[in-house]
Amino acid sequence: MAPTLHADLGFLGFLLGTWRGTGTGGYPTIEPFAYREEMVFEHVGEPFLLYRQETWDATTGNVVHLERGFLRPGDTDGSVELCLAHPLGLTEVASGSVEDGSITLEAGPKQIVRTATGLDVARVLRRYHVVDDTLTYELDMATDRTPLTWHLSATLERMA
Repeated sequence: MAPTLHADLGFLGFLLGTWRGTGTGGYPTIEPFAYREEMVFEHVGEPFLLYRQETWDATTGNVVHLERGFLRPGDTDGSVELCLAHPLGLTEVASGSVEDGSITLEAGPKQIVRTATGLDVARVLRRYHVVDDTLTYELDMATDRTPLTWHLSATLERMA
């Protein structure tokens, strides 16, 4: 039995569930690609949502990316924080806002920490939009050598 949604999370409840779909990606330094994705937002009774994301190459089915983290209410109405760990050797702490089924989150150079061998990501801008049982998103990324540029977009459907 799922716990009752924490009172501080009412404005994030529209994200709950498992979402699956497909997307495309690209970047000036890599070839365009297609992928399949699963994104899960779950609640455990505390004032945060657990976030889990996994991406597979659309052709081979090999896992190509994972993210694990937490989505938390911010310090003002409608604000939100995202704390993520990436296996690419970096962590991302983004902040943003929620309005009418849309979330915008941004992590700048001071909110991204890299290991000695981590990728040189310097900024991430995420935009999510939910209408009924469809979640769409776009992700822009900057590195130490490339300015903020489109990187990913996908359409996911909520699973029953």
